[in-house]
Amino acid sequence: MTVAELAAYRSFRLREEPERPPCAGEVQVRVEAVGICGSDLHYFLDGHIGDTPAQYPQVLGHEPAGVVTALGEGVSGWSIGDRVALEPPIYCYHCEWCMSGRHNLCESVRFFSSPGEPGFFRERANVPTGNLLALPPNLGFDEGSLFEPISIILHSFRFGQPRMGETAAVLGAGPIGLSTIACLRLAGLKRIFSVEPVEARREMAVRLGADVSIDPRETDPVHEILRETGGRGVDLTFDCATQEDTVNQSLYLTASAGRVVITGVPQAHRVALDFHHLRRKELGFFSVRRANHTGAAAVQLLREHPEAFTPMITHRMPLANVQRAFEMLGAYEDGVTKVVLRP
Repeated sequence: MTVAELAAYRSFRLREEPERPPCAGEVQVRVEAVGICGSDLHYFLDGHIGDTPAQYPQVLGHEPAGVVTALGEGVSGWSIGDRVALEPPIYCYHCEWCMSGRHNLCESVRFFSSPGEPGFFRERANVPTGNLLALPPNLGFDEGSLFEPISIILHSFRFGQPRMGETAAVLGAGPIGLSTIACLRLAGLKRIFSVEPVEARREMAVRLGADVSIDPRETDPVHEILRETGGRGVDLTFDCATQEDTVNQSLYLTASAGRVVITGVPQAHRVALDFHHLRRKELGFFSVRRANHTGAAAVQLLREHPEAFTPMITHRMPLANVQRAFEMLGAYEDGVTKVVLRP
């Protein structure tokens, strides 16, 4: 089978790898679609995500959907031909954090596409049955691959606790920011501000539910949002960009006693924080690590409201074009927002 691997800095290569049958408790899935995540792009563009360096060669991709093609020994409840989405983490279920329900903090987690754990930029993959989610009949594979970023947003909402009638700001309108905007609109927020420098993504933010879309290169987003809210600020801010000084901007444009959620991963190893501004406002300040058993809810949300999310898929490309797909994303070419690869 064909596998696409990040072989060196900003360089993919295709290679052939023998298939192996699924082990006991596993199923084999033919990967029909896999979305490109922002973390995949950082590994390509920067050679690291946050403080985690790439490990060449590395197989990326952790937003997959496909078809079950083989069953390992002892597998029940699944059949060949089932359409599925695949969750990327495998937890130990025995450490302190798993036992307390914080599985995303598992001390021994294996996360497909992280260094040492090959991801889904491949034609077939073997995964434990616990990683399968049934795809509803009204969702195609491309659309189904959106479940993974949406599951991160639903996990972030556990911290942000958006409430009907509130106001919110979302910094960054990549797929994570756009998914946040769409979920906030479905949650009934009164007014949503989007901050994004790329024109096509500003337009997409409005299409998916933002009331105001601000270009930070043209105007100071803090000044603009404070002006729009009578100097008060918004109730809730999600920083999905974590670029330059957006973390501190999140503090400045959020109202006293509001909540700030950092969903993005800063590329800097250390981030300067205006702590006294945070303290004086008594803001709730939260960080997000992936998702925690929100995949099924994400699939359900996609089933019920596909039109709220699927417009963000702007490009579909074969796996053989992986190099081109990443270069396009890195340069923001052709109005690209979300690319789905089709192995």
